[in-house]
Amino acid sequence: MYYCLQIEFELGGHLLLKSILKLNLKKLIVLLALSASLALLTVSFYSTYKVQKEQLINYTLKANFAYASKLASATDNFLYSAQQQLEYSAHTLEKNINNKALLKSEVERLNLQTDSFNSVIISIGGVVAASSPVFANMIGKKLESAASLAAYAAKKPLISNPFVSFANNLVIFISQPIFDEKGVYLGYIGGTLYLKETNILSKLLKQHYYEGGSFIYVVDEGRRILFHPDESLIGTRLARNPMLDAVTAGETGAQPITNNSNIEMLAGYAPIKRANWGVIAQRPVSATLSSVSDQVMAIIWHTLPSALIIFILVGIFAHYISRPLKQLADKVALLNDVDTAESVNKVSAWYFESKRLKGAMLKGANTVQLQMGQLRNEALLDPLTGAQNRRSLNLALENLVLNTTEFTILTIDIDHFKRINDNFGHDIGDKTLYQAVKVIEGMSRKDDIVARVGGEEFMLILPNQNRDSAIVIAERLRIRIANTSFETIGNITVSIGIAHWPFHGDDINSVFKCADKALYQAKSNGRNCCVLSPAVLNE
Repeated sequence: MYYCLQIEFELGGHLLLKSILKLNLKKLIVLLALSASLALLTVSFYSTYKVQKEQLINYTLKANFAYASKLASATDNFLYSAQQQLEYSAHTLEKNINNKALLKSEVERLNLQTDSFNSVIISIGGVVAASSPVFANMIGKKLESAASLAAYAAKKPLISNPFVSFANNLVIFISQPIFDEKGVYLGYIGGTLYLKETNILSKLLKQHYYEGGSFIYVVDEGRRILFHPDESLIGTRLARNPMLDAVTAGETGAQPITNNSNIEMLAGYAPIKRANWGVIAQRPVSATLSSVSDQVMAIIWHTLPSALIIFILVGIFAHYISRPLKQLADKVALLNDVDTAESVNKVSAWYFESKRLKGAMLKGANTVQLQMGQLRNEALLDPLTGAQNRRSLNLALENLVLNTTEFTILTIDIDHFKRINDNFGHDIGDKTLYQAVKVIEGMSRKDDIVARVGGEEFMLILPNQNRDSAIVIAERLRIRIANTSFETIGNITVSIGIAHWPFHGDDINSVFKCADKALYQAKSNGRNCCVLSPAVLNE
């Protein structure tokens, strides 16, 4: 009985050991390959998502700011045009103020010639003398609205705050004073814009509306809504928030906000200075980031077939790799056989095969990494100019230092760039930056690095160039830019600071500081010049 139990125990242990051995290398290799690849894919996709998310948010903020600025400018131009129309009519009437037919003809012309106004009135001595459309119950009566009294008392061009009119419309009133030939104040001519009806202003604002949850709206200095895609909100007053406070104070900008419905938005804003109004263009964060999710999903679907092929190959390799190991295990179990040692020697090439497995897995991982690398590369370029950004510049410089390749840094700054933005607008400023990069790239060699490191500041990295040759190149570049005619603005100049690695320091940041101080010296020297950093800097 004892021997039977012992035999069963030994047989059971052997079967258990054999079963455990069957769960060996093949499945472990597949599991390891799957885990490593999935982890790599997950990290890569997450990194891509984060970078794309930041870029999209920044781009959307800039785009909304551009929308708001353009719309504010267009509205300012409209208001100026409306005031000019009224001013022309006021000069026409000042010599014939008692000619009722002329008064009637002039208000009808202003009202019907364009959609600038929903209605037009002439007030003489505070009493309505003519109107279009004709309101019979208004002619000969004195208007008591706050806007009418303010227009009459101001004796100057005026754009009113929103108010409820005599005809129970929510309106804005634009007025122009009328003086006789001796300069005596007679009254005013004014036009109304019905905020809830169609006119040139509402058409102008509506054409900028776009889908995807994005919209624009206009508020006055009291935060009352003057235009909104949802007309039921026109005339309502918004609660105070930092963005509304900024735009009603005449400031421009862009920032993330949370609206009254607790929805996160990306808003750009700009003031309409002629009327003390503000334009806000905003887009939901969720709508902005939906494209990122779509892009990541598209990447996943495009990567999946390659990953699937790699997984299949790994499974096949695992089968052929585990088979010689199984043979080795079988041979070890037969230690008493004469041929065991020779058989083991034959399986000794197994280690070479294991190295090949490692190489195959690394190759598969590198294939996925290469695909992710192509996506990350898009995040290393400046979206406006196409030049490299600060991140890719640092990577390139670290590589040069690692390979002990000498290089010279040219820090290039456009002189008086703020004047370009102030005089021609940010769109022309952006085009100037783009064209400047093209000029720099046109003078660069294949291995040179062109990067945008600030608003109007660029860097040109010249590998294998000493200080003397770099000065010559910098001077040629300065002259080339000065002689280039830029679209709309004509000619510009640049100042260039020059520093060399490793002459100006073993540390890249030290070389940056030398180049920056040289640039500062170039600015101090009157701009439009090149300055090489001295060997030693006084901190």
